[in-house]
Amino acid sequence: MLGDRAAVIGRVLQTLRSGGRASAADILHAEYPFISVTPEDRRYTELLALQVFRRDGFVDRYSGQRLVFPGVLRLLSAVLPQEFPFHPNWKMTETHPAYWELFPTIDHVLPVSRGGVDSDVNWVTTSMVRNAAKANWTLEELGWGLCPPGSLVEWDGLTGSFLEFVDSDRSVLGDGYLRRWYSAVVRMGLAPNS
Repeated sequence: MLGDRAAVIGRVLQTLRSGGRASAADILHAEYPFISVTPEDRRYTELLALQVFRRDGFVDRYSGQRLVFPGVLRLLSAVLPQEFPFHPNWKMTETHPAYWELFPTIDHVLPVSRGGVDSDVNWVTTSMVRNAAKANWTLEELGWGLCPPGSLVEWDGLTGSFLEFVDSDRSVLGDGYLRRWYSAVVRMGLAPNS
């Protein structure tokens, strides 16, 4: 359990009021430090992301909720644009809520900004909404835990259904986004005759 951080700020303020600027700084350094980290631009290939999503069984590791293969969501938007809209900048008023609730992303369990490593040992699958809510907080700070990974036998994120649809209508691969996800599935050896 984390200490009472509001109490730390209270002690810092009290120490400042009594003229102890250096002592107040010492309290912050010891009990509630600011650690500056230079942010990195992180972009994961579809193949790398798919490997993580499959490792975690297309389950949000923070909530246990099942998530959907990204190609499926965009396929629905391509085929049913009025009923399942998507905005290229993720504008909430023009994008179906499934993109936040069911779209898998990679999150760092211990944020890189807090000293976590940018490698698969620190990556988990989560939804866009939980990724945004977690931001740069630790699991301990949020009172969250990690749920176990899912089973691909029970849930593959609808990846198999995506492949079946593409096999029945190859024209959807004219969309570059869908083509990249399909290519990732093929490179993993998941597509028939790949």
